[in-house]
This record gives sequence, C-alpha cells and structure tokens, in this order.
Amino acid sequence: MLWHSTEGKYMTDDDFHSHATSNASDDRLDDLLTRGTSRRETLKALAAAGFFAAGGSSLLLGPKARAAENTPKHGGHIRVAVSSSSTQDTLDPARGATAIDYCRDFMFYNGLTAYDEHLAPQPALAESFHSPDGGKHWVFKLRRGVTFHNGKAFAPEDVVFSIMRQKNPETESKIKPLADQIADVKASGDHEVTVTLVSPNVDFPSITAISHMLIVPAGTTDFSKGIGTGPFKCKDFQPGVRSVAQRNPDYWKSGKPYLDAIEMVGIGDKSSRINALLSGGVQMINDVDPHAAKRLQSAPNTRLSAVNSGNYTDLIMRLDLQPGARPAFVEGMKYLLDRKRMKNIIYSGYAEIANDQPLPPTNPYYFAGLPQRPFDPDRARSLFKKAGVAGAKLQIIASEAANGSVEMATLLQQSAAQADLKVQVKRAPAEGYWSNDWAKKPVTFGNINPRPTANILFSQFFTSGAPWNESHWHDPKFDQLVVAARQEPDKAKRKQMYADMQQMIHNSSGIGIPLFITDLTGYSHKLGGMDHKIPLGGMLAHRFAEYVWWKG
Repeated sequence: MLWHSTEGKYMTDDDFHSHATSNASDDRLDDLLTRGTSRRETLKALAAAGFFAAGGSSLLLGPKARAAENTPKHGGHIRVAVSSSSTQDTLDPARGATAIDYCRDFMFYNGLTAYDEHLAPQPALAESFHSPDGGKHWVFKLRRGVTFHNGKAFAPEDVVFSIMRQKNPETESKIKPLADQIADVKASGDHEVTVTLVSPNVDFPSITAISHMLIVPAGTTDFSKGIGTGPFKCKDFQPGVRSVAQRNPDYWKSGKPYLDAIEMVGIGDKSSRINALLSGGVQMINDVDPHAAKRLQSAPNTRLSAVNSGNYTDLIMRLDLQPGARPAFVEGMKYLLDRKRMKNIIYSGYAEIANDQPLPPTNPYYFAGLPQRPFDPDRARSLFKKAGVAGAKLQIIASEAANGSVEMATLLQQSAAQADLKVQVKRAPAEGYWSNDWAKKPVTFGNINPRPTANILFSQFFTSGAPWNESHWHDPKFDQLVVAARQEPDKAKRKQMYADMQQMIHNSSGIGIPLFITDLTGYSHKLGGMDHKIPLGGMLAHRFAEYVWWKG
C-alpha cells in the first residue's frame, strides 16, 4: 500500500514499519542505564528485545543527534482524518461549526490576534493592540508586508470588512452575539483600525483570535477558494469529501509552515479512523476512542496526545418542546447522569467529573462552590412523576458525531429504567447529524469544543439570541450579566458574576454536562511539533497545520 508522499517519493507500509520505534524503548533504555548497566550489556539487552530490528539504534543518539532529530524540517505531505464531515463543510470562517472547518480555517486564514499556551491573545496580523479608555475603543496597529494568497496586500479595509460582516444576519455568523457588541470599525490611520464597542469589553482582543474572526479580503463573497493570509493555500475543496492545502511560500511568518501539503478527509467511524492511522493511511486523527488509547501508545508507529481543555458532550433537552417544557422532567434527567460510571466505562478515565456547568476547573472563573449534583434515580423518579411523564416513552437521539453520546444514551437508558421512564435510543449517522438532528429534536446530544474565555462560551451557547443556544433557554438576567461581566474591570466582582451565571445554567438550562472530556489526538511517530500545547482542544487546538513537520 502506498501511504505517504514526501518530495515525490512514496513509502510502503514495510518501509514505514522498518523505521518505527516505541516509547517503551526509551523507557527500557533509561532504566538500564540508571541501574548502571554497561553500554555493551545495554546494547545486548535491547538487541535481544528486538529494539534494533526497526532501526532502533537511534535510541542511543547523542545530544546533538537528538537535537537534530527534533529540529523542524521542511517538506512532506500528510493526510489527516477528522471525525465529522458533511456537505455543510465551509471555508467561510464566520460559518465554521465543526473540527474540520476550524482546522481548515487556521490553514488558510489568520486573525488579528492568536492565543498563546496560556490562552492570552498575542499579536498576529495586528502588530499591537491597546484600549485608551478601559475597553470601549480598541486600536489595532496592523502588520505591514502581508499579502493574501491572491497577491492582494493586507490593508485596513480587509479588517473592517471581516469584522463588520459578522454583524450582518445574512452572513449567518456563528458569533453574531459576540459581534453585536461591536458598534463600528474604521480605518484610523496608516495600517491601523479602531474598533468601537457598544459598551466596554476588557477581553475584546480574545474575540479577535477565534476562528470565526479570521481575516478575509474585503468584498469576498465566494469562499470556496479559501483566500486568506494563512500558512497554506487551498488547492482543492470538496465539502464532505476532502480538501488539499499547499504550502504558502509567501507566508509572513519566516520559515513556516513546514509541510508541503495537507489533505483532510472525514472518517466518522472511530474504529476506521484508528485503523487508518495504524496502517499508515493517515498521519493524524482526532477524537480517539479512549479504549484504543493504549493500543496507539503501544504501537511502534503511533503516538497519543492528551489535552484537558474543557471539551464536553452535553445532553440537550429543548425547553420549547415537550417534554423539555416541563422543568421537573429536565431536572430529573440531570439526576440520571451517572457521571462516575460514564467516566470509567465510556472514557476509560480520560475525563473529569462535571456538574452541569460549562466551565472546567482549569478556567479561572470556574465556580467550585456549586454543590455536585449526584446520581439519584429515586429523586429522578419523583421529578418525573411531578412532571407527569412517569411510565412514558422517550426517544433520545445520539450519534458517533457527538463524542461518547451513543454510550451516554445507553447508560441513560439503563438509569431511566430505575426511575420509571422508558428510553429508546435512536442512533443517527455521523454524516449529517449536526445539520439534521443536533438540537432540532426534543432530546439530543451536542459536543462543544473549548472556548478561551467564559464570556465567549456564555455568549455563543447560553444567551437568548445565541445561534448555538442548544436548549433554547432564555433568561433576561443571565443576558444582562453576560454584558455586565464584559465591562467589569474588578476581577473579584467579575468572578462573582460568572459564579452566578454558572449556577443559573446548572439550575434551569436544558443542558446536562456530565464530564469534561480529555481531547485525544493520535498521530504518526514521524510527525514532529506535536508538543506545542494550546489548551483549546485536540489537534493543537485545530492549529496543527502551522506547527507540525515531517521527520522523514
């Protein structure tokens, strides 16, 4: 099988495996040397174990050789498989909605700012930014010498267009609630723009780093070519089929990117993705089945990246549909979430217990004082009786597209039987789930990628006008608090506001959040750069394209 192209040459699976090494090799070597074993004995022991059969002599490289092995190299093509893909895939960053959209967006476009490993916004297309008045106006000095893929010079007009189109309902931007806080954007000097907000937002530069806010050329209406300033150019894009990205030789970041090309495809089935990686058919996959984690870690040609960043799969109960319109039913369903069992059975421990609040413990505004909701079928039974649904039949729609939701639904079905509720699990295909089922039926599941700030998360998923308000929850007080928290300079007061909002979501929204899921990314052992950490999800927070290289 020809699985990979680099500099025009193809490798076979045999070639691939002949260069494979394992993490266990390094551990054995360190153990032998630590115990004082001689070099001769060490070599003999490793040879006996077969460590040199696959070219393992590189294990004994000196510091200079190891450094050279870890130095980024240019060249190479990789193939990446992502868990969901459909005909709704888009290269319009404002409308991106899935992991494959986000990955492509960061290949082809840049933002004014970009997140560092602490989720603080750093200059990108903007050389600097500041607010002269506590967050009402934000001035961005733009980088010079940057060109779009079509040769057009990057200018203030592109920033004005890219930001203001988020406010237009016809754009169908996924961050319109965030954009609604923008009053105006104007060119305010040579390579400078000023953003005026409706009210102050001390965290506004964080918004300009999210994928939906990436910069496109002024006047763009056709996004099928992915024209941006990013590290790769779009060579081919077939929604629901594949995309091919080619290295941008004129990228404004010196020396980047490293790869020549990246092909992206969707493989909805978890086992198929794992097998594709193990066989060398692809070099990176997302949403690794936790039960397969040890398999990838022990295989000689694959590695596993695990990141805890606030990713969650949530139970969605539409509050405007029956039976979700009955508060006692919604509360009862939350008591049926057997969180510990889900963590161990579904995720093999690769998760953290959550409490129906969307901020993870790693978030600075996480409210630790919220009493943990327990698993309590008896309490649920009492609430179902109060809601008038005791003994009723309930259909729950789950899909492989929403990480772990099929297994969650199955465990819920078992728990519901203890609470006098008959649950039928309908398994929807991954292809088309997000457009056909998610949050459209009375009870479904979502899968929410981490957001960098509490305000962005709450604005996108819980305010009354949010396009991703999954349960159609409306609370005017919550909406007011979201706006007030943006402009509150006192961190202690802001923290209390976010604590109040988390309690409101926990108590009355139609969302049940049992766990925060560890993001697992599988990749080839020949792929370098995967140690770059941004705690915003798997695949290096969807930004892998700019950082990884092929070791060859």
